[in-house]
Amino acid sequence: MNYDLIVLGSGPGGYVAAIRAAQLGMKVAIVEKESLGGICLNWGCIPTKALLKSANVFEYINHASDYGIHVDKATHDFTAVVKRSRDVAGGMSNGINFLMKKNKIEVIMGTGKLKPGKKLDVTAADGTKKEIAAKSIIIATGGRARQLPNLNIDGKKVIGYREAMSLPTQPKKMIVVGSGAIGVEFAYFYATMGTEVTIVEFMDTIVPREDKDISKELEKTFKKKGIKIMTKSAVEKVDISGAGCKVHVKTPVAVEVLDCDVVLSAVGVSANIENIGLEEIGVKTDKGLITVDAFYKTNVEGIYAIGDVVPGQALAHVASAEGITCVEAIAGHHPTPIDYNNIPGCTYCSPEIASVGYTEAEAIAKGYTLKIGKFPFSASGKASAAGTKEGFVKVIYDAKYGELLGAHLIGANVTEMIAELVVARNLETTGQQILKSVHPHPTMSEAIMEATAAAYGEVIHL
Repeated sequence: MNYDLIVLGSGPGGYVAAIRAAQLGMKVAIVEKESLGGICLNWGCIPTKALLKSANVFEYINHASDYGIHVDKATHDFTAVVKRSRDVAGGMSNGINFLMKKNKIEVIMGTGKLKPGKKLDVTAADGTKKEIAAKSIIIATGGRARQLPNLNIDGKKVIGYREAMSLPTQPKKMIVVGSGAIGVEFAYFYATMGTEVTIVEFMDTIVPREDKDISKELEKTFKKKGIKIMTKSAVEKVDISGAGCKVHVKTPVAVEVLDCDVVLSAVGVSANIENIGLEEIGVKTDKGLITVDAFYKTNVEGIYAIGDVVPGQALAHVASAEGITCVEAIAGHHPTPIDYNNIPGCTYCSPEIASVGYTEAEAIAKGYTLKIGKFPFSASGKASAAGTKEGFVKVIYDAKYGELLGAHLIGANVTEMIAELVVARNLETTGQQILKSVHPHPTMSEAIMEATAAAYGEVIHL
C-alpha cells in the first residue's frame, strides 16, 4: 500500500479528515479534482459570507442616519463586491495548501475512481493516470446544486449557487426558487444590493425546516425589505427564448407568469456519487446516498464515506465532525457517535437564523409536555443600542425534567450565540441551570437566559 489513508475530496470533510489522520501518525494522501477546500471554501460557505458582509455594510451605510451619522448617497461596485468574495476564497484555499504541507499530506490533483483492492485511479487534467492504494479510503466528494426536471440550470439565465456568486453584472430582477439557507441568503444579498427579488417556495412557509415562529418572523422582515414571497407555489416552466426569463408559477389560485433577468435554483443538494467507482467495487447506496454505519464504514472493507454523500445534514461542520470521528475510529480509538439531533443549523441572511434540536411541532409530536419561553430582542438593551431589534430567542424545555429540547434564534449575530445551547444540550444542562448561570449585561446572549426565565415564569425584562 502507498498510504495508510487516501481521502477522495478536499472539502471541509475531506481536508479535516486528512489532517486528523496525519496527527494520528498516518501516511496520508488527498485527491482533489479542482481546488483545495472544496465547494464550501471556494464556492459555498466562505465566499457567500463575504458577499453577505458587503450587503450588510451597504445596508448599514444606507441607514447611517439612524445612528446620527450622515453619509452622502451610497453606491456600490458589483464587480468589486464579487472580486472581494473571490479573493477571500482564494486566500482561504491557500491556507489549506499550507495546512497540507504542514501536516505532510500529499496532495494529488485529479479525478479519482475507486477500484477493487482499496485502490484508486487518478486522472490528471492532462489525461495522465496513476494508480494509488491505501489501507483505508474515505469518500468525501461532496454535493452539487440539485436540478429539478422543469428547471434546467444552463449557467446563464437559470443558475445555481455557484453562478450566483460570480455573475458578471447585477440582475435587475431575480426569482429565487427554494427558500432554504442558500435561497434566503442570496435573496437577502441581491435585494440589499438593489435587485428586485421574488422567492418561490413549494412549502407553506419560507425556511420550512425551521420552527414556524422563525419562518413567520423572517417572512415579515423580508417583506419589509421589499422581497416578494410566494409560498405554496411551484415553478412549472421557464421560457428563456427571449431577452430575459418568463417564469410560469403555479400558485394556490392560478398560474402566474413572472418576468425576470435570472432564475436562481436553490432547491437543495445532490450527492456527488456518480462515476467514482462505487458500482465497480460494490459499495451500497440508498436514495442517492452512500450507506454507512455509525463510524462511516461502508459495506466494503476499508472504504468509508463522510459529508454530503451520506445521510445527515449537508453542512460543512457536520462533514468536519464526521471526518474526525471516522479517522479516529480507523485509528482504533473509540469516538462517540455524532448526535445528529444536536447539530446547529445557521442561516446568514439578515436577520440571521440559528437553531438546534427539536422544533415546537417536533417536540409535541414526540409526546413531550413543554415549557416554552420567548424573549424579543426589542426588549434587549444591547440590541436597542446596536439598532438591531428584530427577532427573538425561543427555547423549548421538557416540563418534566427540564431538558433543553430545542432552541430557535433569529436576529443579529445569533449564529455566534447558538454554540452555548449546543454545549448545554450536549451536557444535558437543565433549564434551571441555564437560568441560574449569570449572563453578562448588556449582551445579545443574555436573551437566552431571559427566554429561559420566560419559560419558567421568572422573566424580569418583559
